[in-house]
Amino acid sequence: MRKLLIGLVGAVLASSMTLANAQDKKVNIAVSIPAADHGWTGGVVYHAERAAKILEANHPGLKITIKTSPDGASQANALEDLTTQGIDALVTLPHNSDELTDPIRAVKEKGVFVTVVDRALSDPTIQDLYVAGNNPELGRVAGEYLKNTLKTGDVVVIRGLPIVIDEERQKGFDDAIAGSGIKVLDKQFGNWSRDDAFKIMQDYLTKFPKIDAVWCQDDDMAVGVLEAISQAKRTDIKMVIGGAGMKDMIKRVADGDAMTPINVLYPPSMVATAMELTAANFYDQVPVRGKYILDATLVTKENAKEFYFPDSPF
Repeated sequence: MRKLLIGLVGAVLASSMTLANAQDKKVNIAVSIPAADHGWTGGVVYHAERAAKILEANHPGLKITIKTSPDGASQANALEDLTTQGIDALVTLPHNSDELTDPIRAVKEKGVFVTVVDRALSDPTIQDLYVAGNNPELGRVAGEYLKNTLKTGDVVVIRGLPIVIDEERQKGFDDAIAGSGIKVLDKQFGNWSRDDAFKIMQDYLTKFPKIDAVWCQDDDMAVGVLEAISQAKRTDIKMVIGGAGMKDMIKRVADGDAMTPINVLYPPSMVATAMELTAANFYDQVPVRGKYILDATLVTKENAKEFYFPDSPF
């Protein structure tokens, strides 16, 4: 019995030492993301910084470097700089797919583990892991709601940027309303900017005397749209449907605001999920390659409180 106990204690100590050594393993992860140029990307920066602190505390050998960039060209330069510093993994949310695909390819060719967040690359074979919200579903859920609620009506659309995820969202929306009484009067790119969306909505209000609803691919743009409608004092518009889960929009849904009856989730915290999975590849020895797609949850007055976080920056 004594020998058995000694053997068990030795095994536990050896296991503990192995675990400790694993946590001390030196790993450098670079995180390249857009600067906080609007609410959603502000949320991305917040969650990336928060996740970095937690992960470094859990893994003493882990170093995470976060670099924000104001545009695609700056991000390409940042990727080159980060790579020369010697990194084991890259977690990146590209400014846009086409411009960043080749710079990320150059990182991958150095033997770096690549995790892409949100904005898919033009060549997905470069990435080891892809983490995103469900873009086709974001569009489909919004389209289904408008189809089932309005039955018939004239709708204007404000798209995001001319990149892959915009196309996925738009296709989901178009497929959902196909064959219904919903007519799309116009579609314009609002660049996921509330100021640009405000200007586009002003043009729509001048151009179209009757609009039943507005679909935006992003809550920031929905804020601009609502302001334009308010200033124009238009009463024909029944609802503005956005997406992403901005706390102000979730609050409107929770309060029963008729103009914003629902929202569709696309949380900026997905960057933290990407960072955690990337770290797990090195420390937990679990298979993380492939795609990790979050749900596009429909937020209604009944469940909005579950998704309202007053301390969130977005």
